[in-house]
Amino acid sequence: MVELAEIFRRFGPAYREKFGPRLLPSHRRAMRAIESCRTEALGGHVYLCRECEQARYRYHSCKNRHCPKCQQQDTERWLNQQQNLRLPVPYFLLTFTLPGALRGITRRHQRCLYQLLFRASAEATQQLARDPRFVGGQVGLIGVLQTWSRDLSYHPHIHYLVPGGGWAGEGRSWLPSRKSFFLPVRALSVLFRAKLRDGLRKTDWFAAVPKPVWTQDWVVHCQPVGSGVAALKYLAPYIFRVALSNRRLRRLDGDQVSFGYKDSRSGEARSCTLSAEELIRRFLQHVLPKGFVKVRYYGFFSPGQRPLLAQLRRRLVGFRPATLSRQLARSTQLELRCPNCGSLMQWMQALPPRGRPPPRHWLPSTP
Repeated sequence: MVELAEIFRRFGPAYREKFGPRLLPSHRRAMRAIESCRTEALGGHVYLCRECEQARYRYHSCKNRHCPKCQQQDTERWLNQQQNLRLPVPYFLLTFTLPGALRGITRRHQRCLYQLLFRASAEATQQLARDPRFVGGQVGLIGVLQTWSRDLSYHPHIHYLVPGGGWAGEGRSWLPSRKSFFLPVRALSVLFRAKLRDGLRKTDWFAAVPKPVWTQDWVVHCQPVGSGVAALKYLAPYIFRVALSNRRLRRLDGDQVSFGYKDSRSGEARSCTLSAEELIRRFLQHVLPKGFVKVRYYGFFSPGQRPLLAQLRRRLVGFRPATLSRQLARSTQLELRCPNCGSLMQWMQALPPRGRPPPRHWLPSTP
């Protein structure tokens, strides 16, 4: 089975040598983390089966958020945390997409442009929602940044999960929106474009933006999503999933890598074949700046407004949240079973990081 780590280990050194100082520090960290994840480079532990004297080595994971082997349990943990936020009202999914003409600048200045994308889209939504013609109160937004399309192309956009309605502070009441309509997307698109333009004016690279981008239509999409449970389950994997998972990799032939994806329009299964260098380049453009937060909460969902949210939940009588996911039942204590006899294996010793693993014939003595 082909793994991303194998591709990085085989072709990563040449990639780093070719691009040298042009390679971002965050990209270098992600590459080295993926290459060393669950190998002797990070150290680990040795376990022994007392029944058949079978030794097994378990190496540490890198914990890098861009590694396809890490953070699998965090998806369900996040889903369970959302139980404390959900409201018993219809929900909408808002999507704001950066136009193609801005993607080159965004790729070069990711931290600044991603911040602007969040700020402009959230402010536009909150401003239009306060208009009494639409909602007339404060709304809550849960936003998730996604930068890739299914073929690994660069496609920055933000999904917002929004309850259908707002909180009227003065009247202390809930103002429901229509079940199939939340905000007018054309007006939202114009406001979003204006706010992002105003933010870009304060940067040194505003003059480099092609002028036609400020007169073209920007893509903003809004759709009803029922109770919001299915939408949360849709968004959760994007929070912890990386641009390319190991299960999508199909073949490594020389320096050509093939992976599968589903066409977003037709829903058909497709295959894409790239050189290893191009695959690494496409993957790395989705590595986020160090410390950048890709999930954000606004309005009455923001951390500072949680008392208001609790009050709002009490006001909405009959609140019965649907189950978002099964409770995590995995034990925090690692238990290994022998692959030969199925007996519980006993921990014997730790392996130091970056050390060579013990020889396969090694067997620790009984204490």
